[in-house]
This record gives sequence, structure tokens and C-alpha cells, in this order.
Amino acid sequence: MEFSLLFFAVAGAAAFFVGASKGGLPMVGVLGVPLLALVMPPVAAAALLLPVYIVSDMVGLWAYRKEYSPRNLAILIPAMVFGVGLGWATARITEEWMVTLLVGVIGLYYCITVVFRNTRAPPRPADIPRGVFWGMIAGFTSFVSHTGGPPYQAYVLPQKLPKMMFAGTSTIVFAVINLVKLVPYWALGQFNPGNLEVAAMLSPIAVAGALIGYKLTTVIPEKLFYRVVEAALLLISLKLIYEALFT
Repeated sequence: MEFSLLFFAVAGAAAFFVGASKGGLPMVGVLGVPLLALVMPPVAAAALLLPVYIVSDMVGLWAYRKEYSPRNLAILIPAMVFGVGLGWATARITEEWMVTLLVGVIGLYYCITVVFRNTRAPPRPADIPRGVFWGMIAGFTSFVSHTGGPPYQAYVLPQKLPKMMFAGTSTIVFAVINLVKLVPYWALGQFNPGNLEVAAMLSPIAVAGALIGYKLTTVIPEKLFYRVVEAALLLISLKLIYEALFT
């Protein structure tokens, strides 16, 4: 396909959002694929952005090398890898709109529970049954459309982790999963010299976004940080539900 000036403007914005999410602002990362899907097919958009995710992951891994939850990593990474494998095994028969709807409903459900929750309730500790369940769903939806964020947040946000630990855990988990996704994406023929060349051009923008995202994460007050994450999750979930049902 030919790449126009409009394409590179939209792709540049998508790459910046991807990078900012790796810097610690997970609320903007899910915008990458939907934004790029405005100018190219969604599946191709997901494949093009995967190398961009991986490059910006390197910045996030360095920035958060001391800020993460080891227990969550131990629970979530194996479960999410299994979810990626499930997505790969069912790639030929899975309807993308169904996955989009699932992700949107999960995010909306969590947001509704936030409204009615007891604000004085103690943090919910990381546990294996819930972590495996949500991790599998996050891995599956991440493989299909890079939308592992809402199910992941449904599990981790109730733990009320310190904001830097939350951001670091998110960055490390998805960095590992993005590397794992390289194999099935390649096996399914989603990479070609053209999109890899474009991904290379977009990667510096993603790196800049990661650095800016990290800086913003360090200065945003913790309470505001979580309110913004939850508000963004609500808006994104509603958007995904609308796209699944009406587009």
C-alpha cells in the first residue's frame, strides 16, 4: 500500500501514544491501534505497531527496572503467555468484533464497580486464581488487537499499588508479552519489509513518547493518576463497545 502524508501524521500520533504508555501512562496506549486503523486495516495496524511497542518497551524496562511487583509478574506472565497461545490457536476463527466487545465490557464492568466500591476498602492482594483468569484474557486480547490493558487493569487496579509500581509492573508484563507475540505474528505472515520499514521510522517517535510519559508519571499526584486511568478506561471501554456493535 502507498503511505501518504496523512498516514504518517496519524501513524506518528499512534506511535507517540504507544511510547507514552510504555513510559507509565497506560491509559493512552490502547489508542494506538484504533487510531492507526483509521488509515489502514486493523489487523495490519496491529502488526505494524508491534515492533514499535517492542522498541519503546526497552525504554520502559530501563526506566522501571527497580519499580515493579514481583508477585504480579510471577502470576501474570505465564497466564498471559498462555492467553497469547490461545489467541494464536484460534486466530483463523476468532471474530475481531467479538474480542473488541469483550474487552469493552470488561473495562466497563470494572468502572461500574469503581462507582459503587467502598473507598475505604483495603487493597485487594494479588492472588493466583484471579491473576490467572484475567492474565489469560489479557494475553488473548493483547494478541488479537493489542487491547490487553482493560482486563489487566481489572485485576491490578484493585490492588492499589503505588503508582510507580503499577506503571513498572504494567510496562514489564507487556514488554514480555510483546516479545512473545513476535513468533505467532511472524508465523501468521503479518510482517513484511514495507511495514517493518515504516515501524523503524516510527520508533524514534515512540521512544520520545516513552521518555515524556515517564516524566509525566513521576510528577502526576498518585490520586489523580489513578482517577485519570479509570476515566480513560471508561471512555475507551465505551468506544470499544460502540465499535463492536455499530461499526
